[in-house]
Amino acid sequence: MYKTIFSHIGKYKKQAVLTPVTIIGEVLMEVLIPAVMALIIDNGVDKGNIGYVARMGGLMVLMSVFSLCFGALAARFSAVAAMGFAKNLRSALFRKVQDFSFANVDKFSTASLTTRLTTDVTNIQNAFMMFVRMAFRSPIMLILATVMAVRQNARLSLVFLFAIPVLAFAVFFIISKAHPRFEKMLGQYDKMNGKIQENLIGIRVVKAFAREEHEKKSFEENTAAVRFAQFAAEKLVILNMPIMQLVMYASIVTILYFGGHMAVDGDIATGELSSFIMYVGQILLSLMMLSMLFIMFVISRASLQRVYEVLIEEPSIKDKEGAQASAEDGSIRFENVSFSYFGDMDNLVLDSIDLNIMSGETIGIIGGTGSSKTSLVQLIPRLYDATAGRVIVGGHDVKDYSLETLRDQVAMVLQKNVLFSGTIRDNLRWGDENATDEEIIEACKAACAHDFVMSFPDGYDTDLGQGGVNVSGGQKQRLCIARALLKKPKIIILDDSTSAVDTATDSSIRKAFREKLSETTTIIIAQRISSVKDADRIIVMDGGKITDIGTHEQLMQSSEIYREVYDSQQKGADE
Repeated sequence: MYKTIFSHIGKYKKQAVLTPVTIIGEVLMEVLIPAVMALIIDNGVDKGNIGYVARMGGLMVLMSVFSLCFGALAARFSAVAAMGFAKNLRSALFRKVQDFSFANVDKFSTASLTTRLTTDVTNIQNAFMMFVRMAFRSPIMLILATVMAVRQNARLSLVFLFAIPVLAFAVFFIISKAHPRFEKMLGQYDKMNGKIQENLIGIRVVKAFAREEHEKKSFEENTAAVRFAQFAAEKLVILNMPIMQLVMYASIVTILYFGGHMAVDGDIATGELSSFIMYVGQILLSLMMLSMLFIMFVISRASLQRVYEVLIEEPSIKDKEGAQASAEDGSIRFENVSFSYFGDMDNLVLDSIDLNIMSGETIGIIGGTGSSKTSLVQLIPRLYDATAGRVIVGGHDVKDYSLETLRDQVAMVLQKNVLFSGTIRDNLRWGDENATDEEIIEACKAACAHDFVMSFPDGYDTDLGQGGVNVSGGQKQRLCIARALLKKPKIIILDDSTSAVDTATDSSIRKAFREKLSETTTIIIAQRISSVKDADRIIVMDGGKITDIGTHEQLMQSSEIYREVYDSQQKGADE
């Protein structure tokens, strides 16, 4: 786990290495200063040698300046290394998520992935910055200060034999109990972020149903759960500091007591006692820093595990080795295809689908909610893989294509229309980044979007805002259709993508498709019979199976489900 994560330090290894190097210089100066101070007191002050005091005092000041410079450099190097490491780690996580299939994203949830990319990486960044400094500073200072203290007076150094076991036991107890609590706390963060995301995406629905107070109460419950989880975790961690300070001050008091008696008896010089007390402070401070390092490790360990889980997750859909197939045409064939979102053959969403669609054919798909219409078409561009059977596109199994090649040949307008921050032109060029203005206008005219785009003061340079908040649902649908058309695909799938437009506009779009996409295989999923009435064939689905296939006239004669849908819609239209 650690090798995988810390391999992302990358080009910041230099700063990560220079940090402990400068730390060593800082520690050496700090450890030598008490020894110089002892010489000043014993050989200068006590003997009235002002010249000696001035010379050694100047040396001590110079050592302090060097210590300050080394410390400042260490702080800079550690900050650069930690922030660079966090940048690389976030980039690696984001790139990994981009390779995930829908199934991988469903496994973690969007909210959890957001937390891992933000909070967890920040925890790791802070732990790394502390580690590259304290993991070298504290042990080196502990060793050097202990050596110097023992050289000053071995008898007084016995105090450490009692202090160190107490500190070690306290740290071990806190570490063993705190880790599972921090894991639980981060899980609560996931839930809170999920609630925030859900609320912000659906803010219009919240206001339309006047559910603001309900959402406020729900969010307060989520934040309270985070607070309680955080309190449960950190109430153990905060014990570290008072225990450390208690041991530290008890040790100092003990040394002052025994050292004072020794000084009175002449067994230790005043300067030596003063420097010994400073070494005691350095030793205990080092132990305190080490304990804090262990605690930070506990806090970050849960985050390390969560980030590692994402980094090692294998995309459930990936390119087949040596995949070089190229679509010959827009034909589609389903051969005894079954599908389950959980890979469970006892819980199938699609069951034994056999279907042959010719290139250039227009296919309509009708069915009730939950009949798996969307699940069927998502197998064509490999948004999911079939659990059993084969899906063949353009004469080749979809698994024989690289994902990029396959998805370049298939344009899909999903039920949930998504636009991104930027201008209308920027969004349309997702379909073809090299599209000319003429091609963009032509695609928008085919999608009945050109007129409303030109009604904006800035036309195609209109900024859509985040998620396309500046356009209506129907306008968003038409822009998404235009974006798909710019791909010039062999297959285009419209998944209920004209539900928010009026019937006249829907009819105009279908007419443009017939004229401009005569050689493109078109699959239209719709709730309205009028949207698929003119298709070459219409597929009726129910319960994850194809119940009937035929033209409108044939289905009116042979399909009870189709006839019931038509009659209910025709009756509604007449009324």
